[in-house]
Order: sequence, then C-alpha cells, then structure tokens
Amino acid sequence: MEGKRSIVHMDLDTFFVSVERLFDSRLLGKPILIGGSSDRGVVASCSYEARKFGVHSAMPMRTARQLCPEAVIVRGDFEKYSQKSHEVTEIIKESVPLFEKSSIDEFYIDLTGMDRFFGCFKLAHELRQRIIRESGLNISMGLSENKTVSKVATGEAKPNNEKQIPIGEEKPFLAPLSVRKIPMIGEKTSQTLYSMGVKKVHTLQQMPAQLLEATFGKNGKMIWEKANGIDRSPVVPYSEAKSISSENTFEEDTIDIKLLEATMIAMCEQLASKLRQKGQLTACVSVKIRYSDFETHTMQQRIPYTSADHTLLPVVKALFKKLYSRRLLIRLIGVRFSSLVYGNYQIKLFEDSQEQINLYQALDKLNVKYGDKTVCRAVAMGVGRRRFNPFNGMEV
Repeated sequence: MEGKRSIVHMDLDTFFVSVERLFDSRLLGKPILIGGSSDRGVVASCSYEARKFGVHSAMPMRTARQLCPEAVIVRGDFEKYSQKSHEVTEIIKESVPLFEKSSIDEFYIDLTGMDRFFGCFKLAHELRQRIIRESGLNISMGLSENKTVSKVATGEAKPNNEKQIPIGEEKPFLAPLSVRKIPMIGEKTSQTLYSMGVKKVHTLQQMPAQLLEATFGKNGKMIWEKANGIDRSPVVPYSEAKSISSENTFEEDTIDIKLLEATMIAMCEQLASKLRQKGQLTACVSVKIRYSDFETHTMQQRIPYTSADHTLLPVVKALFKKLYSRRLLIRLIGVRFSSLVYGNYQIKLFEDSQEQINLYQALDKLNVKYGDKTVCRAVAMGVGRRRFNPFNGMEV
C-alpha cells in the first residue's frame, strides 16, 4: 500500500443556479435556466428541476424553452459567481496542504499521508460540511487513489453527497457505468465507441489498449487507462492569476502598421485562447506602446466579461488607434487582460450563438492538440508563436 495516494474531488452542485438561489429564495424548487434570453443564446447552467425535462448546459436557449416552457430564465452574473467561488477557495486553502482549482466550481485536493494524523475521508467530510455551512452552497465529493476515479465518484454521489472508492476497488466501481461517465469521453468519442458495440466501461476494460490506440490515436491509451482506474496525473498547486499579458519587442523599430496590427491580433488570439483553456474571463483590456525614444504609453478599457476573440479584438484595435502617434517609430507593443474571474464557459455566453461556441471549442481543441496558431486569423500567420509574459519574465 506504500506510495498510494488519497485524492479528493469536490464539485459545487449546479453552481450558478445555487448562487442565484442564495440571492433570491423565490427561485428555490423552480426549473431555472441561466444564460442569454434570446433564441440565439445558450444555456450556461440549469437546475435539476429543468434537467428532468431533458435540458442541459450548452443547449440552445430556444430548445431549452421548448422543452421546459415554465422555466425561469436568469441572465447570470459572472462577478457574483466568481466571488462565491473565491469564498469556497479560501475555505479549502485554510484547511488542506495542497489543492488544485480546475474550474470555477471544481477542486482536487491531495490528502496523501494525512491519514497518519486523521482519516482522509473524515477530514474531507468535515471540510465539505464546513463549505456547505459557511458558503450556503451544496457541494459533492469523491475520494479515491486518483483524480479520474474521484471525479467519477463525485458524479455518482451528486446531488449533495459523498462517495469513497477504497484502493483496489477502482475497476469494479467503474465497470457497470456508461462510457460517457469517463472524463474525456465526449459525444463524438462515445458515438464511435457505441458503433463498436462499447456502451459500458466494463467492455472498455476488457479491450486491448492497442485497439483503442489504433482507433483514437494517443488518446486511446489514455481512455483505456482511465477506464481501468489508472491515472497518475498530479494535483497541480493552485495560484490565482490577476492578469495575463503578452508583449513583443521588435528587432528594428517600426511604423509598419500591418506588422503592428498582425502582432496585436496574434497576441490577442493567444491570450484569449489561454483564458478559455483556464476557464477564465476578462473585464479589462490594456494596450501598451513603447516608442523608439523609450517613452511608454498605456491605455485601458473596461468591458463586459468575455474570453471571445471577436469581442476582444475590436477593443484592442481601438485602444491602439487612440494611443498611436504616427510621427514616431515603435519599439514594443503589448496586450494585457486583467480583472479576471472564473467563468468556465468558452465565450461571451449570454450573447453568443451555438455556432460561435462550437467554433471556439473547435479552434481551442486544435490549438491545444497541435500547438498555438495551428488555426488562427490569416493576418496573424506571419507572427511567431513565442509568447512572453513580462510580469513573470517567462516565455509561455
């Protein structure tokens, strides 16, 4: 048993809905849809009462309203959600030695070795009760030897409950479940598995890993491992970024407006993609220009929370236009997004359409898989992939 880990997964139940109900008790017990009220909007979150009608997050609002006409639609407030998420994060930070915040409402906690002093499940149970008591929000929890099994256990424990999977019981626990319960198996992968006659994890466990690799490439091996309850990924220590930024110093001072614009677009695209990968949104955009005489000017603008390129790019361009003095050569330009909050939905959710969500998800998937700028706007093609964060001195 030496070297075995104790990993807790915690997930706030229907988080956006629960926060709205804290502020308005009239919403209790009613089917709630959170998102844009227009037909082109999408559902950011929905209550268990709405789910009974077949509604789910990321569904077009129009469809959700047809399925559940009596639902109450709430526009949503990312600042409010971020504040409540911060409250829960602080409680966890005070209570455990190592935790990872994987999204606005989801946490992994490494309690390895703590059972020498306390029972790990007892410690996690007490922490969960404290979160419920102090935040007023329900949270579910799973405990096992690794992140994958704990996350699945949380899903099985919901709503507002907890489940422990003892070491050695990972495979039997997963076996009877649908393959969709395995993290990283989405709709497309599950359809391929169904066409192969694979519906339960039990069948996946019995398949040769090589067959899954032949079908799904390098992801095939990961799917096989997760299905067999194997996951070596560590809990990554949490740190809260207040801003993200990128800047570019030109080899030669320039007034080439096309080069300047291409550089800004490339930086904006890369930073926006990074926001979406981290499940964050920005409410403040800054542009910085340093001229050949080293005089530096910055300008910023507050905007509604977003992580969408098509919303951020016009703001970046407008700020640059206001700052730029045509008389001087430019040495450096920079873009910075600040006032970050967690909002783990890809884009300006309450206004944008299903097509735009699908587009951003596809772009991000390709750029994560094959590297930055695999897909980008044509104007940014000539700008290199290097991203430098001047605030920590690191290339990213």
